[in-house]
Amino acid sequence: MESTLHQVWESASGNPFTPTIGKGSHFLVGFSLLTIGLLLSGLFGLNRSVVNIGAIGIPASLAIAFGAVYMICAVGVYV
Repeated sequence: MESTLHQVWESASGNPFTPTIGKGSHFLVGFSLLTIGLLLSGLFGLNRSVVNIGAIGIPASLAIAFGAVYMICAVGVYV
């Protein structure tokens, strides 16, 4: 089954992309993730251990990273 790029383009026009998290809630999601990440970072700084790296450190890093991307998108700089 061979389809040309034009056929793919035409078939995709009927299915517009709808994101899971809408544009209107990017600020709330980003702010929440940054807040959770900063709180977890503070908790990790208070009691550092090898066990807490996986339990607190990595989730804190991920929350800050995704929160920063959502905040950047919330203010209009799309990455």
